[in-house]
Amino acid sequence: MENKSELIGKTIQCLDKGFVRLIDYMGDDNAIVQSARVSYGDGTKSINEDRGLIRYLMRHFHTTPFEMVEIKFHCKLPIFIARQWIRHRTANVNEYSGRYSIMKEEFYVPSLENVNFQSKSNKQGRDTDENISLNTKENVIQQIVEEQKKSYSNYENFLEQDIAREIARINLPLSLYTEWYWKIDLHNLFHFLRLRLDSHSQYEIRVYANAIAEITKQIVPIAYESFEDYILNSEKFSHNELKILKQFLDLQNVSVSKLIENGLSKREAEEFLSKLSKISNL
Repeated sequence: MENKSELIGKTIQCLDKGFVRLIDYMGDDNAIVQSARVSYGDGTKSINEDRGLIRYLMRHFHTTPFEMVEIKFHCKLPIFIARQWIRHRTANVNEYSGRYSIMKEEFYVPSLENVNFQSKSNKQGRDTDENISLNTKENVIQQIVEEQKKSYSNYENFLEQDIAREIARINLPLSLYTEWYWKIDLHNLFHFLRLRLDSHSQYEIRVYANAIAEITKQIVPIAYESFEDYILNSEKFSHNELKILKQFLDLQNVSVSKLIENGLSKREAEEFLSKLSKISNL
């Protein structure tokens, strides 16, 4: 992990005019371990290393120790992304106010490659496979920019007439950039990342999720590794799906030693064999 003073202020540019900046954080991998050992007392002494303990906590959904780490970000983002983002209600947020301050003339303009047709299979997504002509893309971008300029010009005219800022702003489009401070604990941040790093999430918010993930893994590298292994890159199976998997299981050639050879710790290997045994008994 980098020194804290080197990480504070780390900024990652997002989209055309946005960013994610680390403002501060409290705790790291050591804070997770410390909290867990207070909670579990002597019960954790059988886990010899911090990495093993953190991975144990993650795969068994012992989430409270991860809440001991808090991270605060300064984000600049389009309003339509902010409205998706704010659905994660477990964070503390303070946003730039158009009632008190004049909104800057900064709008998100998608790149040509991100202008696509509506997906025929996903009601809330874009089709990245179907070809769309360059002329159509350019016309869309041109109209977006023209409407942004017109709406901001009207906004400025209202301000010049001394119309209240809270009224003058109401016709500004969702493509306008806003800013906020966003503080969240690590457990709920991992939940945010699980949803927003997914390929089905909207491209623009995935850009911000990737930036936040990049910063987070530098603060808590062991916890982030366990998040990737047990949550982000894992799959869940229903009861019926497990019964189907049972038909393909061959436990005769599975042993703790072979599982260890394939990268699992002894504890992970034993737990994995226990899971396989439960499936075989369905």
